[in-house]
Amino acid sequence: MGDLARDTAVEPAGGAEESGGAFTAKLSREWEIWGPMGGYVASVALRAAGAVSPFARPASFFCQYLSVAAFDAVDLTVTTLRSARTAAAHRVEMTQGGKPILEATVWSAGDVEGLVHDVAEFPDVAMPDELQSIEELLSEEDLAAGPPFPFWNNFESRVVDWQKVWPPPQPLPPVYRNWYRFSPAATFDDPWVDACRALILIDVQSWPSAARQHVEQPPRFIAPSLDLYVAFHDPQPASDWLLCDGHAPVAKDGLMAWNGRLWSVDRRLIASGAGQMLCRRLPNS
Repeated sequence: MGDLARDTAVEPAGGAEESGGAFTAKLSREWEIWGPMGGYVASVALRAAGAVSPFARPASFFCQYLSVAAFDAVDLTVTTLRSARTAAAHRVEMTQGGKPILEATVWSAGDVEGLVHDVAEFPDVAMPDELQSIEELLSEEDLAAGPPFPFWNNFESRVVDWQKVWPPPQPLPPVYRNWYRFSPAATFDDPWVDACRALILIDVQSWPSAARQHVEQPPRFIAPSLDLYVAFHDPQPASDWLLCDGHAPVAKDGLMAWNGRLWSVDRRLIASGAGQMLCRRLPNS
């Protein structure tokens, strides 16, 4: 089991207190899905931007996934693109052994007076205390086998639309709705660590949403993400349970598009995002 704050932490390069925008981090195998999970790697980049930003409030994050990293040290370089009284933009470049891993741009903001409205509609789903846990839903054999990847050990979960028979007899709507609570620590006071919860749980909605339309066995494709965009709307750091609300309405010409939202337990829209996946045929399929 991983620890979100610890496993996304960055250190000044060379151990100096003033890094000049150069940092190092160690990617943890506890966040493995097909390699280091994309939203987790993105979170490390976000933490590097937070270490440089003069503001405590992440506003938006965009990245391109350039290579799959190993579970080892990475180097991060943060460049200030713009710094103003109420907002700042930074570029984050992540490399490993000289190989580009990820490139991101991050906006952060200070206290800004502006227009206010909120007409976001919470989906019609059961709340986490109304749903069974994974441990209650799975058989003893499945529980003994454990999750397919270590990543899933970092959460407690409540499945909104449980499919007892898998694969199902026909394709399912490309919608992924699950409640998650990080473990061992569920909430974080640091706003940059809290925003990592959103990056990870927005990003994870991508493939599970799209794959529900393609339930053939054995599977013929996987679809790694090319990029990720997340807008941070209404931080709810005290909300332990978070609802993933992902949709993947279109897949065509080898590309699979998706969009996702993240809700708090009191029905507030915390963040929203989107991305594109690229299909890759599995060996021997």
